Amino acid sequence: MARATELEWAPESLYNTAISAVVLRFSEYKSELRSLTDDVIFDVYYKLYDKNGLEELGNEFKDLSVFMRVLRVKNKRVYLHRSFQAIMDTEVNLAQVLAKEFCNRLTPEALSDEIVKNKLIQLGLSLGSFLCEAGWFADSTSIYAACLDACINDESTPNKYRAMECAVRLLHSQNVNCQYKDSEETYNKAMKICMELEGRAHKVNKAVLHAQHCGLLFAQSRYTQAFNTCHLAILELNSSMPPIAIVDVMRLCSKACVVKREFKVAELLIKYAVAFAREKFGEQHPKYADTLLDYGFFLLNYDCVKPAVDVYQHALSIRQSVFGGNNLYVAIACEDLAYASYVNEYSVGKFQHAKDHAEKSMSILSKILPEDHLLLSSSKRVKALILEEIGIDCNDRDEERKMFEEALSLHLSTLEQARQAFGEENVQTAKHYGNLGRLFQSMKRYEDAERMHKQAIEIKERLLGPEDYEVALSVGHLASIFNYDLAKYDEAEKLYLRSVKIVRELFGEGYSGLEYDYRGLVRLYTQRGDFLSANHYNDIINQWSVIRDAHLAKEVNPLECEVNMSIPELVELVLKNHTPPSASQQPKGADQKGDAKETVERSSGE
Repeated sequence: MARATELEWAPESLYNTAISAVVLRFSEYKSELRSLTDDVIFDVYYKLYDKNGLEELGNEFKDLSVFMRVLRVKNKRVYLHRSFQAIMDTEVNLAQVLAKEFCNRLTPEALSDEIVKNKLIQLGLSLGSFLCEAGWFADSTSIYAACLDACINDESTPNKYRAMECAVRLLHSQNVNCQYKDSEETYNKAMKICMELEGRAHKVNKAVLHAQHCGLLFAQSRYTQAFNTCHLAILELNSSMPPIAIVDVMRLCSKACVVKREFKVAELLIKYAVAFAREKFGEQHPKYADTLLDYGFFLLNYDCVKPAVDVYQHALSIRQSVFGGNNLYVAIACEDLAYASYVNEYSVGKFQHAKDHAEKSMSILSKILPEDHLLLSSSKRVKALILEEIGIDCNDRDEERKMFEEALSLHLSTLEQARQAFGEENVQTAKHYGNLGRLFQSMKRYEDAERMHKQAIEIKERLLGPEDYEVALSVGHLASIFNYDLAKYDEAEKLYLRSVKIVRELFGEGYSGLEYDYRGLVRLYTQRGDFLSANHYNDIINQWSVIRDAHLAKEVNPLECEVNMSIPELVELVLKNHTPPSASQQPKGADQKGDAKETVERSSGE
């Protein structure tokens, strides 16, 4: 049985002795436990977990009334997560059992009594929140959906506010479970409820709703709309909101700013979220780990790769400590760390660390999710990228072929799932085409590689515009094929220079990915006999190295974040630097639904 890392917890010794005595004769005393306080019951159950009494504990927790009592003990939630996950690892689907029992309680008779209905909905919100926090999204979603159905048609103002809360929580749960079509329907329901309340002259703070909508648009790669919606969320952010809501608004909005290359605003938001979460929840809380993962996303995209790896590793350690076992949150952190490690190790070709984490992520997800789930597809993509690089460095041709074939199978699978989930005209689909292009180049299928990259470029240009970094990435990959494999030097030169121009303007002269384009240009000019230009770019590489070394020397501990201003002050500062683009600035179609090997210089996969 997989066990979480031990946390520091020990009641007073005499009390602990009494708890242990009860656990040793649990079958005799369990009927009397119900008369004890919630805190004491919790400690008995946790000691039962600690003594490997998982079968008995699981049987107790299947009773929803019992489980709700331990759920009321707020200050020991981490220990409940640990014991709950241990039960789930025994193949007893406790989350599903509890969700079904709750939904069965929502009978017409119960819902006809306003007092009973209100108590049931509050129970559902508590249970759904715990299951979502624990990573059991499907069961959380079913609970929230049932709660929303139970109150959405009530016309009283208090019930409208309650329906609004149910809808926002359901939207979050559907988002994290990749139920994007359902999320759109839920968002529309939430907005309708808001309009009804505002039509009655009632104030509704929509910061969390806008932030969750921003998260949905981000997941769908509708980046401009996500960025604009982020602005709406920040406008309504205030210090009277619950801390968990403040953190979620900040981290979701930060990600939307990252993909629009608004790094100054993204940094303000995510660093504040990290410090705020640490202050409010502590360094071993799942919400702190959530913010760290989004901070790692910022650092990775901001070309601070090594610090990103460190932050991802820290987040994974927290999630393993809290949950352990076959937990979805652990799997997601493993995947994020795998990809960051792949990027970090790309230049040196040591991918075992990345591969281990990718395989662990896939192993966990395969046990708890259906084969066609998008979260599993994402892990397959990361493993495919890693396998390709291992294959390239492999001296055994049979082993190389095996690696490439497995990578191809994974890439084709993820491409098909992206098409089904997002359609052809989507950035995620384009990225899969780009990754296939890289793999086909490694497999010496150059015509297929060229076709894949051109397809990726066309989609990205239509959705993001010609000057976006995603476009530059694909342009640089196509240039690599023309330069190293097809000897189309004139075309390669144009592409390299275009990629360099975009990247320099976005990230500056010291961006790490420029090295691959520069080395490609040196090789290209050397092949054409233009040694003057080749020497020129060798000089540029030397200058780039100096800038890059200076950049790396400045990096400090990424977790040295502090809450150094109030939330209103932060909002004011963010809004000064956050200007959503006008419609005229958006790109057309944006946000619509045998021999020794030569080293090929190209950037990492997407």
